[in-house]
Amino acid sequence: MSAAPLAAPPSCDLSPGMHFPDLELPDHTARPRRLSEVAGGDPVALVTSRGWWCPKEQRFMRNLVALQDELEVGYARIVVVSVDPPEVQAAFRSGLGARFTFLSDPERRYLDSLGLRETTDTVHHPYLPTAFTLFPDLRIHNAYNGYWFLGRPTNEELRQDLRAITRESRMDWEPPRGEQG
Repeated sequence: MSAAPLAAPPSCDLSPGMHFPDLELPDHTARPRRLSEVAGGDPVALVTSRGWWCPKEQRFMRNLVALQDELEVGYARIVVVSVDPPEVQAAFRSGLGARFTFLSDPERRYLDSLGLRETTDTVHHPYLPTAFTLFPDLRIHNAYNGYWFLGRPTNEELRQDLRAITRESRMDWEPPRGEQG
C-alpha cells in the first residue's frame, strides 16, 4: 500500500474554523477575481483540482455539475481552482455543462502557501485534490482530502455541510414562531 503524498508545509492554516485566504486569480474567462467576490455573500464549496486531464477530476466534476441546479436555487456557490490556464478551463467547463466558476492558477502562486501541492505528479505539478466548505466570510466549515478518490465529499456531504453553514449564517433560517400566551 502506498502512502498519500506529503504536501509542502503551508504558510496558512486550512483547518475548520480558520479563514481560507481570499485568493485573487483569473477565472475561466481570464477576468481577475477574488474568492470573496465569487462567493458573493453565500456559502461556498471550494474544490482544488488536478486539472481537466485527470479522469478522477472529470468524474468528480460531473458530480458537481449534477449538484449545481440545487445549489444555485439554494444560494450556495461552487468554485474550482486548478493550474489549468483560463482557455483550458473554459473548454473543460463548457464540455461539462458547468455554470460555476473556475479559477486559474497556472503560475502556481498559491500551491505552496496553501500546502496543496500534489507531490506525486512531477509532470503537471497540480493542486492536491481537496474540497472545502466555506462560510460566506471564507471561514472553513469542513475539509476533505481527495487524493484518494473516496476521500472526496459526496454530493450529500456537500449538501449537509452547506445546509449547516446556511443555518448558522442566515438569520431567517428558522420558521417564525408566534407569541406564546
